[in-house]
Amino acid sequence: FTDLVLETWDLQCERNSREHRTVEIGRQQLVVRRGQPFSITLRFSGRSYEEGVDKLAFNVETGPCPIETSGTRFHFAVTDFPEESGWSAVVQQQDGDSVCVSLCSPPTACVGRYSLTLETSTGYQGSSYRIGDFALLFNAWHPEDTVFLRDEDERREYVLSQQGLIYQGSRDYITSIPWNFGQFEEDILPICLKLLDTNPKFLRDQNRDCSRRYDPVYIGRVVSAMVNCNDEDQGVLAGRWDNHYEDGMSPMSWIGSVDILKRWKKFGCQPVKYGQCWVFAAVACTVMRCLGIPSRVVTNYNSAHDTNGNLVIDHYLSEIGEENRRSRDMIWNFHCWVESWMARPDLAPGYDGWQALDPTPQEKSEGVFCCGPAPVKAIKEGDLQLKYDIPFIFAEVNADVVYWVVHQDGTEKKSTHSSVVGKNISTKSVGRDSREDITHTYKYPEGSDKEREVFEKAEREQSSLREEDEGLHLKIKLSDGANNGCDFDVFAVISNNTGTERVCRLMMCARTASYNGTVGPQCGMKDLLNVTLEPHTGK
Repeated sequence: FTDLVLETWDLQCERNSREHRTVEIGRQQLVVRRGQPFSITLRFSGRSYEEGVDKLAFNVETGPCPIETSGTRFHFAVTDFPEESGWSAVVQQQDGDSVCVSLCSPPTACVGRYSLTLETSTGYQGSSYRIGDFALLFNAWHPEDTVFLRDEDERREYVLSQQGLIYQGSRDYITSIPWNFGQFEEDILPICLKLLDTNPKFLRDQNRDCSRRYDPVYIGRVVSAMVNCNDEDQGVLAGRWDNHYEDGMSPMSWIGSVDILKRWKKFGCQPVKYGQCWVFAAVACTVMRCLGIPSRVVTNYNSAHDTNGNLVIDHYLSEIGEENRRSRDMIWNFHCWVESWMARPDLAPGYDGWQALDPTPQEKSEGVFCCGPAPVKAIKEGDLQLKYDIPFIFAEVNADVVYWVVHQDGTEKKSTHSSVVGKNISTKSVGRDSREDITHTYKYPEGSDKEREVFEKAEREQSSLREEDEGLHLKIKLSDGANNGCDFDVFAVISNNTGTERVCRLMMCARTASYNGTVGPQCGMKDLLNVTLEPHTGK
């Protein structure tokens, strides 16, 4: 027999991209999803392939230092039937001098860019041909992939849809902006893969980083850190909140992620100026969807930023409502993060499903500005000790707000507070341009025994202190129909829950507040010196 000589080959990009739902990105390059077969055609010159005489084998390699023990290099021969656990190649059909081969990766393969090489041998003679590159993505359609999502409409929305809505505004006035995620636009996949290759874990140990890219938990954590630039890690976006955006773009003016990711690449992986929470979340959502992990942007209203981990947001005000000292704890009128869908084999059973990832730089986690993935189920149950960063996100939706009134002599008095944090948690509905309220996935119904039980369990873990009740309670109510630009009435409802008459001083002061909770100038003041309350009554 003469040697088998490969003349041409066809990666069948069109057919494969259709079957793998990568049509938008798979026209010029081969892009396939893991665990699912793809076909290539090999055409030999001189003579055709003969089974039993000729041996065909493939090499696939990913990363700069591919080795078999790390799962970044595989050598596999053409066999009669697909291999379950590893890579496999099977002859599908033979037509004269051309052979169609079906290749398949395991559903646990590392994602990324691969090179594909064919080795042919007849007797002791052999040749090697470099056939080309392909990209391998997560596969939400494969039941054994850790990102498997059962519902087709949800897969369309959270993996394939390139447009979405992001909710903003405030709890009582919810607004939305359209956003172009654009995960399949030209150059976005190479940029997302470059982002993985720019992350500090890759630069520290390339082999270890590439070998962990089979795991969406690992990828999510890397993406959450790389979307912000607070670690000098060549991250994508610089955050700014002070209204001085002259040397870049205002966070309000972006309408999609594509422009941001392209600028990052074009200017040598320098951070793009500027982002705020919804921009960080949207860019992270684009990268995750591009890699094949089902993802969505969620908005939490009255979102707490608890810096000291005591599940309490402390505000220090003077008697006339001026901020006495800046607490680093804040309440934002809204805050956005990302949820990504994945199994959590690294945790006890019961925590698969949506995981919260927050790429906005707020607090460090394991020494890096990243947050998550935190199972939403663990947040709901108050299981704060699980990985990753559950106490921080639990506080974002559950923290108690405590106002301390600092008197002129410097003494501090704890005032009453109400549960205002974590309202109307919102995301775009599946297949429709309407809002889906997902608050119930993060917390039990307000005022329910279960809600209190979860908070107390969380508090025990965080061991924060409780104070005794003094028996005087105050609620502030607003007249209906208060509109911007118009006067409005405010009612103070005071109740005396004790058995003795109480004489109190009531001071009411109104101030403007910005969306991150910073207090502005006074816009109303009333000081009533002698308010008498009978036992067990209200006014």
